[in-house]
Amino acid sequence: MSDAAAQLIPNQRHLFDIPADVAYLNVATMGPLPMSASEAGQRGLARKLRPWTIPDTDFFEDTKRLRPLLAALIGADEAGIAFVPSVSYGLATAARNLPLAKGQRILLLEDQFPSNVYTWREHARQTGAVIETVAAQGNGSLSEALLNAITPDTGLVACPQVRWTDGARIDLVAVGARCREVGAALALDLTQSCGAMVCDVRAVQPDFLVAAGYKWLLGPYATGFLYAAPHRRGGTPLEQNWITREGASDFSRLIDYTDAYAPGAERYDMGERSNFALLPALQASVQQILDWGVANIEATLAHQNRALSEALGARGLNTGHEADRGGHYLGALLPDSAPADLTARLKAENIYVSKRGDRLRITPHLFTSENDIARLLSALDRHLG
Repeated sequence: MSDAAAQLIPNQRHLFDIPADVAYLNVATMGPLPMSASEAGQRGLARKLRPWTIPDTDFFEDTKRLRPLLAALIGADEAGIAFVPSVSYGLATAARNLPLAKGQRILLLEDQFPSNVYTWREHARQTGAVIETVAAQGNGSLSEALLNAITPDTGLVACPQVRWTDGARIDLVAVGARCREVGAALALDLTQSCGAMVCDVRAVQPDFLVAAGYKWLLGPYATGFLYAAPHRRGGTPLEQNWITREGASDFSRLIDYTDAYAPGAERYDMGERSNFALLPALQASVQQILDWGVANIEATLAHQNRALSEALGARGLNTGHEADRGGHYLGALLPDSAPADLTARLKAENIYVSKRGDRLRITPHLFTSENDIARLLSALDRHLG
């Protein structure tokens, strides 16, 4: 997305509890809570101090408020949203409802995140499907390689929007169209992009999509959501819990057992979804992201990282072509001479990044200052020089 297509956002550090001497450039590992989210979570948790003051309706109100906000992040209808505690939970739900025939291929990316690999390995064992791992070829992009690998014997494509190790971007609209052309299902893990990159499910049309809340959504750990396409909302959930049943809000009639579920994807909600502390915190974070605007966040981070990428490139640390990676994501290829304890050395200077494979993963956000970037570059000059 070009900067001209969206409004650049000024620095937002004042909304976070990040000391001036901390350069936190590691959102891909864990995003910090905005202070508003922390306060909302504390207020929510405090309700449990006096449980007799919690009305029955509170078991439903937080999810009722949050579901449409999560839908807005991806251009979905709220009936398609379910609450899950993790990516593995959401993908296990997807696997349960994506039957495959023996010999059909499941396409995964090389170096894909483990939670989006182990689920499909197990599914392949159970169904007789075959895992095929896709890698970039020559000067081609990872996205091009994936598109070329989708053939009529492909039963499922399971991929992210950006790869977690280096930010390699996948053209999900093109992949979705190709999957529909050959009759393959599409299951997405948007944990490393949701909240920082635009993704419109109306254009992509995945069967299932899952995102954890603790990274780019700036929410608490053990929060996340699942999106199910309209034709996937009548499936089998992982759990058989009471709150997802039709009429569950009438506590006096819960022993009138029913096989009928609440409408839409709500049947896939995790048990004990009514988390009085985590959901208000996630709601505050998601609302802040929507207030900023995902398109604006994407453009701002891409603008910020463009200059950083050039500075890293001048030091011999290649981050790849901008068109082939997420604008919010930098994976700088390290030289063989880089010290094995580089991230520990940087951490000792209050500079926080991560290393994935042979790349230094640098993922700033709207709270990142010019001083943070200058300190990082200066430290790299010293430790890699």
